[in-house]
Amino acid sequence: MSDAVNDLPSLEGRGRGWVRPEEIPAFPREKPTPSPSLGREGSEIRQDWTRVEIAALFDLPFDELMFRAQTVHRSHHAAGEVQLCTLLSIKTGGCPEDCGYCSQSAHADTGLKATKLMDSRAVLQMAAQAKDAGSQRFCMGAAWRNPKDRDMPAIVEMVKGVRQMGMETCMTLGMLTPRQAEMLADAGLDYYNHNIDTSPERYGEVITTRSFEDRLDTLEHVRSAGINVCCGGIVGMGETREDRVGFIHALATLPRHPESVPVNALVPVRGTVLGDMLADTPLAKIDDIEFVRTVAVARITMPMSMVRLSAGRESMSEATQALCFMAGANSIFTGDKLLTTGNRGDSADAALFAKLGVRPMEAEEPMRVAAE
Repeated sequence: MSDAVNDLPSLEGRGRGWVRPEEIPAFPREKPTPSPSLGREGSEIRQDWTRVEIAALFDLPFDELMFRAQTVHRSHHAAGEVQLCTLLSIKTGGCPEDCGYCSQSAHADTGLKATKLMDSRAVLQMAAQAKDAGSQRFCMGAAWRNPKDRDMPAIVEMVKGVRQMGMETCMTLGMLTPRQAEMLADAGLDYYNHNIDTSPERYGEVITTRSFEDRLDTLEHVRSAGINVCCGGIVGMGETREDRVGFIHALATLPRHPESVPVNALVPVRGTVLGDMLADTPLAKIDDIEFVRTVAVARITMPMSMVRLSAGRESMSEATQALCFMAGANSIFTGDKLLTTGNRGDSADAALFAKLGVRPMEAEEPMRVAAE
């Protein structure tokens, strides 16, 4: 018997839960220094990914893909840490866009009642409650095609108020003008979310009232104002793997990778185009392993980005979520609701974190990008 085996802790007198926490080797929790030795798909930040390369990542054996994703993740992010975020709908429903997945579209027949923009004081009260519950990041979403200039003073007040609480701020308000982006930057907004949703080729099948180029224009305005970009999309909309390759390729070849990449699993809502379609064709839904593959490929191609496990967690098993964390997801939205759809509650997330040995990420001053 080898010395290594002899050095293992004795099992004598122990039951099934024999391993004591102090006997488990500790993994480094601090954010590591990137190592150039990880190779082409490791720590090197690239904007020249090809679709062939990304498709090859999707095709890897699952264990190899997970190993590569976790290796890349640990070279740029602390192991076992996940950022807790809260998302609040500050203006619900009545959106003129025809996004086929969205229950807030005026084109959808979901029975959702449109509301006006929330009062700033009410928003800040919700932010304070989120902070008390452990969130480090507060995201505010409004169902608009674009904000009106008359709405900007209230929006600015919300951003400033949340920032004063020491929380990271994010907003998603639709398309922005350069001036509106500058106003948000001056208010201290940390992130602006504007998703591309899917691949450029599939985009027109999901949305017709706003072009893919319109979305890229808003991302350029946000980046030029010096705000961090939050940009991802939705999978499980009946797309093919080729579409998922195109979606990741579009993000990974931007002039600068988004600092934040939310990966959403579609929550089908009856009354929306996609909700009705997928309810009638269940085979079109994405399976759990393919979803995890998408998270892993996002992590490998965009090593420095926060990969956010966003909508759709309510219907995911704990095992699927655990695999997503292993694949490099390091942020979730907490609470019982995301905009208009359900979400796992705080207690369920706390129980899952305890099972996995995952801990909430500590709040820190968000990185600010230089205006371009």
